[in-house]
Amino acid sequence: MNAPSRKRLGGYLLAEAPATRLATLRILIGAWTLHYVWRRRLMFARLAQTEPGLFQPVGPVRVLRRPASPTSIRVLYATTLAASVAFVAGFRHRYSGPLFGSSLLCLLSYRNSWSMVYHNDNTLVLHALTLGVAPAADALSIDAGSPAHVRRAKTHRRYGWPIQLMNAVTVLTYFLAGVAKLKGPLGLSWATGESLRSQVAVDALRKELLGSRAAPLGARLYPHVAVYRSLAVGSLALELAAPLTLVDRRLARFWALNALLMHWGIYFVMGIRFRYQLAGLLYVPFFEPERVLQGLVRR
Repeated sequence: MNAPSRKRLGGYLLAEAPATRLATLRILIGAWTLHYVWRRRLMFARLAQTEPGLFQPVGPVRVLRRPASPTSIRVLYATTLAASVAFVAGFRHRYSGPLFGSSLLCLLSYRNSWSMVYHNDNTLVLHALTLGVAPAADALSIDAGSPAHVRRAKTHRRYGWPIQLMNAVTVLTYFLAGVAKLKGPLGLSWATGESLRSQVAVDALRKELLGSRAAPLGARLYPHVAVYRSLAVGSLALELAAPLTLVDRRLARFWALNALLMHWGIYFVMGIRFRYQLAGLLYVPFFEPERVLQGLVRR
């Protein structure tokens, strides 16, 4: 990378941002996480009755040799909910922020320690951890009422680097997914679409056999190999080109919109819900969400 490119990349990664942008991300992602965890309260409660032989700890839960007690799970769940509320409100963010990110990490890691790892939770947790340690409550929060926060709540790099880090984490996950496809047994031939078509067919068959309902669009498109080839080429190009978004803001937003459309395409073809992605919150840091919020307030 030549000197001008490095300078441009450094300027983008260390770009300034208003405190309200980081605060808006805190509110949006925190509120969505609170809803996400609350909706799954019964699932987390059932973990206590799961067969212990299925327990295969991942992430920070690997320190456990056996499943946690039901009381420990309830305490962890309640802590995550309480920290989420405080995080959204911006209450004692210096403490509630790190507690929110770490408790969410432990809770979802414990959930993923049973029978299946849900990789789609990874980016959500990394975003939560980033916001938890960032000065995300210097505006639009209970903490922002103090004079010290008011003086700091301006446009500054301290509010820009967490957002750029969140974006870097996002594009890195997509890039690694593209590399994994190329490093797999099929290599570049994955782009022919045959593997994708087979994957869709197997997923649909598994759902029908297990009593679920497969996405009807996937079956309708099965005879059309060219469609799957275009989907495969498009997704692979989107994943491998993800790092390029770090050097141009307009390119980043164009990429984010296409990534959102790709996940909605996955939902319609395979019926798979990547909820954080489908909600669009994964891509909000690429934009200026505080302008929408300020417009709503003015109205």
